[in-house]
Amino acid sequence: MAFQPPGPEERLEAIGPTAGLPAILRLALDPGTDFEPIPAPRTGDWLAAHPEPGQSFEEFIRSRPNRPDHPRNRVYLYPLGNFPLDKSPPVDFLKEYAEAFFGMGTQVMKPQTGSDPRFTTRINPFTRKRQILSTDVLNYLKSLLPGDAFCLLAITMEDLYPDPAWNFVFGQASLRERVGVFSFARYDPAFYGEGRGGKDRGILLKRSCKVLVHETGHMFSLAHCIYFRCVMNGSNHLQESDSRPQFLCPVCLRKLHSSIGFDIVLRYERLLKFYRQAGFGPEAQWAAKRLREISGGGRH
Repeated sequence: MAFQPPGPEERLEAIGPTAGLPAILRLALDPGTDFEPIPAPRTGDWLAAHPEPGQSFEEFIRSRPNRPDHPRNRVYLYPLGNFPLDKSPPVDFLKEYAEAFFGMGTQVMKPQTGSDPRFTTRINPFTRKRQILSTDVLNYLKSLLPGDAFCLLAITMEDLYPDPAWNFVFGQASLRERVGVFSFARYDPAFYGEGRGGKDRGILLKRSCKVLVHETGHMFSLAHCIYFRCVMNGSNHLQESDSRPQFLCPVCLRKLHSSIGFDIVLRYERLLKFYRQAGFGPEAQWAAKRLREISGGGRH
């Protein structure tokens, strides 16, 4: 059956009742005009190929999601392989974004360089580039999970594939095992033989931030979002991935807030500061607008 975008009532139902919540949180979960409904998928889009049923807030709660606790309350990033300065996002840049987005301490583990024989590899028949089997990486990460880790996410410039029948995958995560891996390889325009310019650096950074929080979101048991344009939307190709916003919709924001308990206003303030420092103009404007609407004005 073809995917049909949810209507207004279904979207509100997915957010769930908010009458008993604090006023600031109710405002933050009000879609208003800041969150676009998800459009009908086009041929080749994620929901055209995978018509997912969605995950409302109530369904999320009933699923007994992964939640940080004591002592498992830290996000770990694990750089896998080489990160050339001219075509890679700075790992510290990603660490800062994860801290602002999730409101949790984030730590970078000691990088591993070179090839690892534990991983199955192949040469992609279309790109003629080397790929690593992502499920091998997930199995390896399970043995590295620190005692205070809520989750461990490997980041790599190597291209990935999840199964011999697949061409590639941007990233893959295990919801229950709290490990994940994602690749920046296809987010670099040079991967497709294009020249690399100054503008491409900003594109790579934005793409890297999106996939970082998307894959980490899965570790909090967030399924793909089918209600609004959201960073948790599924993606079947690069153009679709680029069309996703950097932010969480009200449904997914409520899920994450219920698990972490961050201060909503402080989170948006930290994101606004990050976006401004990173030169993410449209994202900074959006975050500033949300802050004004949630906190009733101010200097944002």
